[in-house]
Amino acid sequence: MAHVLLIHQGFTMPNEPGGTRHFELGCGAARAGYQVTVIASDISYITGASAIDDTKLTLDVPERLTVLRARTGRTIHGTFVGRLFSLVSFAASSFIKALRIRRVDVVMGTSPPIFQAMSACLVAALRRRPFLLEIRDLWPEFIIDMGFLKNPLLIACSRWLEVFLYSRATHLLVNSPAYIDYLIQKNVPKEKITLVPNGVDPAMFDPSSDGSGVRKQLSLNDKFVVVYAGAVGPANDLDLLLEAAAHLKSDSLIHIVIVGDGKERKRLQAQAETKSLDNVSFAGPQPKNEMRNFLACADACVAILQNIRMFQMTYPNKVFDYMAAGRPVVVAIDGVIREVVETARAGIFSKPGDAASLADAIRFLAGHQKESQAMSRNGRIYVERYFNRSVHTEQFIALIQKMASAGGNCT
Repeated sequence: MAHVLLIHQGFTMPNEPGGTRHFELGCGAARAGYQVTVIASDISYITGASAIDDTKLTLDVPERLTVLRARTGRTIHGTFVGRLFSLVSFAASSFIKALRIRRVDVVMGTSPPIFQAMSACLVAALRRRPFLLEIRDLWPEFIIDMGFLKNPLLIACSRWLEVFLYSRATHLLVNSPAYIDYLIQKNVPKEKITLVPNGVDPAMFDPSSDGSGVRKQLSLNDKFVVVYAGAVGPANDLDLLLEAAAHLKSDSLIHIVIVGDGKERKRLQAQAETKSLDNVSFAGPQPKNEMRNFLACADACVAILQNIRMFQMTYPNKVFDYMAAGRPVVVAIDGVIREVVETARAGIFSKPGDAASLADAIRFLAGHQKESQAMSRNGRIYVERYFNRSVHTEQFIALIQKMASAGGNCT
């Protein structure tokens, strides 16, 4: 069986905060007989704390899945320079560690951040092995749209690097169907692209659970609880959720819980305190294997991103978790994920950037229990059928087997 090497700074185990797509795909491939080696950061991409290394003792990890830790600068949530140092230090240390691994059949890189994808590209070139490039977000376009990258020279260099990686990749893996059209516009042949969408392992969530333990812990037993779960960063536009909370202050039964961490968390907590938003709680980062309890305590869940063109093309992981947990979704993101929620009849669309619209959507779910329960059932059924991680694992295995068999010629 083939040996797959993945370089991924943000690789997350279920006993850590963050998305576990790559862990689940890796476990599936390992159980199918493939050797999977992951080079990950020694600090959490979400919290900046040391990564947890007792996974073999606490999780059901297949023997054929090995996680190696590469040294990383501990400034991931600091200044721009500090963050850049963290990304570059991981790219360098993971590259060195990757060259020490003996036999590899497929080298996989994932972007963003782009630096780790460059490391994977160089390793594949030096070892003359096929290079699988996964595109999880459209870098650099999304940071240009957000206004983080403005210098014309840096923009030109970034776009050149993006196209260079596309041309060097043996094959490209995307997690949203909208990315296929984007790559084709960048002159990537369609036959060079495979879609394995974001999704969920439905077995991780129990729609019948009421999350009473978390409700008791947060003193929310009689509330209509609205949960946001995920990264707390600039892209997530959680200022809008706090504005919606201000609109909802007169609805004493509605309470918003923000579960997660990121560079914006402390500022948002201070803002909530300044505005006396007693209807908002911050639960902090939670391991993925605890998220079932936090979503179970919810009566509804919110997905939100900044209102920019690039985010209309994304499939946020959290939406599939919400649906698997059997909770109605307020999706304040236009584009392909709105299509999923509306096709599934699993929630309500709220106009991006409009706090009043977001508050109205939450009020509707709080006041219409029958409709809310129908959305809950619809969402669970839909992800079981169309966004089930077991199916995605089979697709991923078929792709790496094809690449390993074809060597450097996989189209």
